[in-house]
Amino acid sequence: MTLKVERADAREWQEEQLAELFSEGFPAFITADRVVKRYIGRVREYFAEFELILVDERDMPVAAGWGVPLRWDGTVDGLPGGYTDALVRAVEGREQGLEPDTLVICGAVVHPSLRGRGLAGETLMALRRTAREAGLGKVVAPVRPTSKEQFPLMPIEDFMRWRRTDDTHVDPWIRTHERLGAQLLAPAPESQIMTGTVAEWKEWTGLDLPLTAEYVIPGGLSVLRLDKAADHGVYREPHVWMRHA
Repeated sequence: MTLKVERADAREWQEEQLAELFSEGFPAFITADRVVKRYIGRVREYFAEFELILVDERDMPVAAGWGVPLRWDGTVDGLPGGYTDALVRAVEGREQGLEPDTLVICGAVVHPSLRGRGLAGETLMALRRTAREAGLGKVVAPVRPTSKEQFPLMPIEDFMRWRRTDDTHVDPWIRTHERLGAQLLAPAPESQIMTGTVAEWKEWTGLDLPLTAEYVIPGGLSVLRLDKAADHGVYREPHVWMRHA
């Protein structure tokens, strides 16, 4: 497959093409991160050069990836708290005039019909190239381990150490990053925090949620903690920090 990398804002994309590309990317509750909602508009305004789309020889979008630039001192202690904090630090750093030196890869999506063909890795490499061209010497990512949803009760600190008998990581998305040379840095146990009413969580999960309790939810990497009396549910999503450069 011949691929071309374009900025997402380079042209007007057909809505149905983008809808298909992103149709199976993330669970519905991912939109319940209230802090992200406050910052995402400025992220898209300030950092459009780090939002990429991969196009095949038929001129069809087959994968997408995005990131944000920020200043990082290179230490584990200096890492953002996770995905959400990376967006906040990038936006506020831009507004404060701080010169960034690091690209945080925030996500990558592959067309559902083309998974398993190496496009995720191609997207990560495209983002790394874009970071180099922008003069950003460090590249990190708060990785959302896709198979963690099978083990929502396991602490992320334990999950990130779990390897198969061939010493490759049990999680396929972490393996993809490692095959490209990325190294595990640290857990991000509260990389995102999603909140909503009971009715909203019912809609997002498709579950009845009859009691105040902890619930295992479809697509969740940890549990949903629901308080019926307060009409409030909180889900804290864990990620794993990895370093590419």
